[in-house]
Amino acid sequence: MQQASDFLEECQVLDDALKGLGAADWQIVTQFKDWTIDDVLVHLHFWNQMADLSQRDPDAFQARVQQVMPRIQAEGFRATENAAITERGHDLRAAWSDLCSRMGRDWSGLDPKARVNWVGPGMSVRSSMTARQMETWAHGQEVFDTLGLTRPETDRIRNIVVLGVNTFGWTFTVHGRPVPPVVPHLRLTAPSGALWEFGAPGADLIEGLAVDFARVVTQTRNVADTGLSVQGPVAQEWMAIAQCFAGAPETPPPPGARHCVGH
Repeated sequence: MQQASDFLEECQVLDDALKGLGAADWQIVTQFKDWTIDDVLVHLHFWNQMADLSQRDPDAFQARVQQVMPRIQAEGFRATENAAITERGHDLRAAWSDLCSRMGRDWSGLDPKARVNWVGPGMSVRSSMTARQMETWAHGQEVFDTLGLTRPETDRIRNIVVLGVNTFGWTFTVHGRPVPPVVPHLRLTAPSGALWEFGAPGADLIEGLAVDFARVVTQTRNVADTGLSVQGPVAQEWMAIAQCFAGAPETPPPPGARHCVGH
């Protein structure tokens, strides 16, 4: 399953950015909801553990869900995750990295179409792995931004682009809007220079870098802060509210709110 290798590569790229941090750097506040870099890695490690448990031991996963969801509802995600994950700093990085490596190895041999449970609806193993890559990439963005680093991108980002396309209807539904009948045409340039196209040509067109599209659908950038060309009313509405992740409706960052420090 290629997605497992892509997830592991995503984790390794983020790990490389974290290796040089000093003890105090883990408490630097990012541009995402005032999370610290420690908070980012706690979040990623917590949900990697949950995803891995869902595949290894479905019964234990269901028991874990029944344990943590009431606490999340009562105390919120941050308090629940920070209580469950006790490591911080480089100890946390090591624990997270070790789990990423094991998941990348173990999940690579799974049937991509096999089903696993989740906090919400169940999903395929491939979808679960893609979600973990997307989360790593999206939350990794605030780390790279905060440290003033440019992340090296490869065509592994296609998994996130496809997820963004596939959640077109979800975006409108979660925001309480009617779902347009036709997905806008996309012409996106991959990091390799390849052209990726989705949807049939029509009145609505989104054109530009695949990385920019991924940043918009993961809400790590406002569309105004990208080089995307967005033509047509459906395309414009979609890019204004795009959300490829589950949960409650979230508002994209305002223009200029998310950027690479020093660039």
